[in-house]
Amino acid sequence: MPSKRSFLKQFLKEKKMVGSMTPSSRFLAAKMLENVNFETTRVIVELGPGTGVFTEKIISKLGPNARLLVFELNEQFYEALKVKITDPRVTLIHDSAEKIEDYLNQNNLSKADVIISSLPLANFPEQLKDAILESSKRSLAQTGKYVQFQYSLVSKKNLEKVFPKINIGFTPFNFPPAFVYTCSLLN
Repeated sequence: MPSKRSFLKQFLKEKKMVGSMTPSSRFLAAKMLENVNFETTRVIVELGPGTGVFTEKIISKLGPNARLLVFELNEQFYEALKVKITDPRVTLIHDSAEKIEDYLNQNNLSKADVIISSLPLANFPEQLKDAILESSKRSLAQTGKYVQFQYSLVSKKNLEKVFPKINIGFTPFNFPPAFVYTCSLLN
């Protein structure tokens, strides 16, 4: 698994795609997953797992018949995740988050109950940001949740354009401190 030094190196190399100099903390992981009902959740999609901090927590709580699709575009993080994650409930995908629907279909899954996103939306061009959020919306079950963290409120307007209901939480015990958006299709 990439070290903190390696994570920093990826951040410096790909600032638009790696949103932080350090991996997410366990405090942020807990905040991101606090509203996920793992007893009823059957399909989870994770976008931009990086070193897999959230992925490990999700797997530890994932039901025996649940599925997790993990999208990682960074080559180094993807290769490290392939070595680290061998759970048969998990499908690792080395492709863009815009293609959620394609991979749900390829895996005979209709909709995601939860989408967990660590993508640095604020760093993305508007067109890419909108494409990912729209794909997420189309891929989400009607009662599903889209959970996104960001280090600022810059992407709030983008999320509001797509999701009618948004609750914003905050965790100061992360470096840097982070906002957690929990978005729903139902108002």
